[in-house]
Parts: sequence; C-alpha cells; structure tokens
Amino acid sequence: MAISTHTAAERPDLWEHRIRAVDVWPEYQTRGEAVQRWWSLLDEEFADFQFVLHDDETDRVVAQGYAGPLAWDGDEKSLPAGFDAAIERVFCEGGAGATALCALAAEIPRAERGNGLAALIMSGMRSLAARHGFGHVVVPVRPSWKARYPLTPIERYVHWRREDGLFLDPWMRVHERLGGRAGAPVARSFRVTGTVAEWESWTGMAFPDSGYYIFPEGLAPVWIDRAADTGEYWGPNVWMVHEAGA
Repeated sequence: MAISTHTAAERPDLWEHRIRAVDVWPEYQTRGEAVQRWWSLLDEEFADFQFVLHDDETDRVVAQGYAGPLAWDGDEKSLPAGFDAAIERVFCEGGAGATALCALAAEIPRAERGNGLAALIMSGMRSLAARHGFGHVVVPVRPSWKARYPLTPIERYVHWRREDGLFLDPWMRVHERLGGRAGAPVARSFRVTGTVAEWESWTGMAFPDSGYYIFPEGLAPVWIDRAADTGEYWGPNVWMVHEAGA
C-alpha cells in the first residue's frame, strides 16, 4: 500500500467515502448514548481533526481516525472519566484552551486488520496534534481482547503482560510500541442502553430472565431488567497517553 493521510477539511471528497460503521464495530457499539448525541457532529464542528488513510495505489479509503481538541493540564488524574465524558468535554469546550488531541476512534474494517493500519492511524494522530501545537494525544482505548475476558475487571486486565514484557492486549501493545504509556483504567466509560428487544436484536441473543449476560464482542456483561424492559451496558476503557510529534 502507498498510504496518504487527509483530513475531512482538506479532502471532503475522500471523507465522503469513509468506512461504514457496520464494517468496523459490533452493532451495540454504535448505540452508545454519547455516540448517538455527538458523533454525527464531529466532522461538522471539528473537520480538521477527522482524517482518512487513503491507499493511493487502489484509490480507496482503507481506515480513518476521529478525534477532538481537549483542554488537559497533563495530570492523569484530570483526564475525563472515560469515553462518554471525553466526547462531551470536546463539544462543551469547543476547543477553547485545548492542549491535547483526544483520539476517539481508530476505524479499520475487519478485512483490512493486521496490515499495520492501526499504527499508521496513531502516527497520524500524533502528527495532527503536533500540527495544531498540542503536546499530547490522549486515547480512551477499547482493549481489543477484553471481549475474551468479559468477567475480568478492567483494573486487572490492563496489567496482564506477555512473557516478553509487552501488554497482552494487541491494541494496547500497538500504543506501547509507539511510545504510549498506560494511564488509569475506567470501568464505566461507555454507556449503552436500550430495550430488551433492541439488545436481543443487537446481540442475536435471547434474554429470557433479568440478570447479567455475557454477549458476543461485549467487553463486560450487559444488565437486563425484564420488568423495566431495559438493558444497560458499561464498556470499559484504559487511558493511553502519547507525546505529540511524527
């Protein structure tokens, strides 16, 4: 591949051909409350911070990154309380006093994974941050193997490492190899609610009783309340912090 990077502001024509969410995420992940409220506004309000990776040889978009400006004092304790809080702060602050780029998603279609695109997206984030004079890129990482261990608390999972000393989780490992450092894990970072019927549709499962259920591609169990006709899920994240730059 011969990859070039273009923001939505620079190349709106390429941005129009970005990857569809259905080719990237399990359906429940697109139903988050903060996502439903804010996601469609990112390219309207912050076009300079959304970008695509374009394969110049085949003339197609192969991946994309979403991000927003964030005011952050460099103290890990003052990072937002997870993904939902991060995207809300991006919009409520509107870029005022921004000192960091908050990476909100690195989207690669399933068919393109394993080709090194994840590292290119994060390199693009760091370059974009430097271009705007920001010192850091902060990322509420959704650990890619956490769905294999949905009952393990995120506070334990983020400390698991391989024999070579690197993180067990592949996505966290990408960040680590690029110089990112792990910050605080957040157990209740990304909230998804819906009716029982909606959750059954999103997961392809039946939920005959109230209780906690493990479901496909879920990083934690979903709580189903049949009497209230609701399902509630809190997805975990871990903050990763990068220095801006190429």
